[in-house]
Amino acid sequence: GNARAVLDDPAVTIPAREAGFLLVAPDGLGGTWSHVGSPSQTRDDIAFLRAVVADVRDRWPIDPHQVVASGFSQGGSMVWDLACHGGDGFTAFLPFAGGFWEPLPKSCPSGPVALRHVHGRSDVVVPMAGRTIRGIFRQGDILAGFAVWRAHDHCSGGLTVPVERGALSCEEFPGCASGRLLLCLHPGGHEMDAAWLADGLAWTRGLTR
Repeated sequence: GNARAVLDDPAVTIPAREAGFLLVAPDGLGGTWSHVGSPSQTRDDIAFLRAVVADVRDRWPIDPHQVVASGFSQGGSMVWDLACHGGDGFTAFLPFAGGFWEPLPKSCPSGPVALRHVHGRSDVVVPMAGRTIRGIFRQGDILAGFAVWRAHDHCSGGLTVPVERGALSCEEFPGCASGRLLLCLHPGGHEMDAAWLADGLAWTRGLTR
């Protein structure tokens, strides 16, 4: 996708507006993002996204306690990478249908994060189990990625807490020393729904109350 399409998509613009967020939609060069494991690794898109946020802070009176990064598909993968390697200063992360690519990180220098991920069980573009692209690059397994997050946020190995949110079946990982982790699955494929974004933004509001 691209920024213009995001700004024309009511599934994004309406939830953001109704939740009181300023929506900023950056474009990745060439219609792609550069993150660990991706075919485009010649630039530092984490530095770019952090520069975008710094520019927005200079231009708008935003709430520093409500800075949220969200993305879909490879944009979701970019959000996972940002959360791991450059997530300080962000309140929460709301990725959809995209996770770490291989090699999965052994650790994340950002510190504990609040991350709510949404994924379709029948997604064939970014399958839950991952897949190989061009015979070289590999999307990571989403559950293996969450094992990285659980270790990173110092979560206990106890049972997850089920949370039903409409079409989403969510599990919150308990016992985290810091940070919040939520994995929400739906029966569909490679898709995003306005209600899922609205629910995620409401979740981020609750983090700072």
